[in-house]
Amino acid sequence: MQSKTRTIGRDGPSFIEVARRAQIVECAIETIAAVGYAQASLNQIAERAGISKSVISYHFAGKDELIQQVLADVSQAGAALMWPRVQAETTSAGMLRAYIQSHLDFMRSHPKHVAAVSEILIYHRTQIILDEDTTPLEERLRQGQRDGEFRAFSPRLMAWTIRAALDEVARQYVANPALDLDEIARELTRTFTLATSAP
Repeated sequence: MQSKTRTIGRDGPSFIEVARRAQIVECAIETIAAVGYAQASLNQIAERAGISKSVISYHFAGKDELIQQVLADVSQAGAALMWPRVQAETTSAGMLRAYIQSHLDFMRSHPKHVAAVSEILIYHRTQIILDEDTTPLEERLRQGQRDGEFRAFSPRLMAWTIRAALDEVARQYVANPALDLDEIARELTRTFTLATSAP
């Protein structure tokens, strides 16, 4: 395929190539959100983008590579919204509130992204890897323990639990966009504040 034989210049992909890849990823997100992962073929994504399937094949080796880029782009978009708010907090308790609330704000402002990722993860459970690397959330939980704000608990298990709760909210929100995310944010914040606070 052309995508395997083409070379990239010394300065990396051109502006046009970067823009085209971004367009394909965005159309993949829209297609998966609209028809589901199983039905979102490269032909359908190409049709939504107004290009031929061969153009997608030029930029991506196949659907799996495109899906990996979708996950990466959505993750980057979420981090861009969330982490400035999280890092602006001066206490670990404030960080935890900002982490939860900014997740739900991302769901509200990027519903198609959330729907697409929820669909993808149904078919690609292997994308959820509980490895040995310390995540930013886990490290902030540890910092809260060192500072005496949080009680003794497993930071890794607590981080997994928080993420699992947010992932379930995302799935429910995709199924029912009328959910009150503000109320959910308040309830999750109360729940995990009680779960982590020092006595």
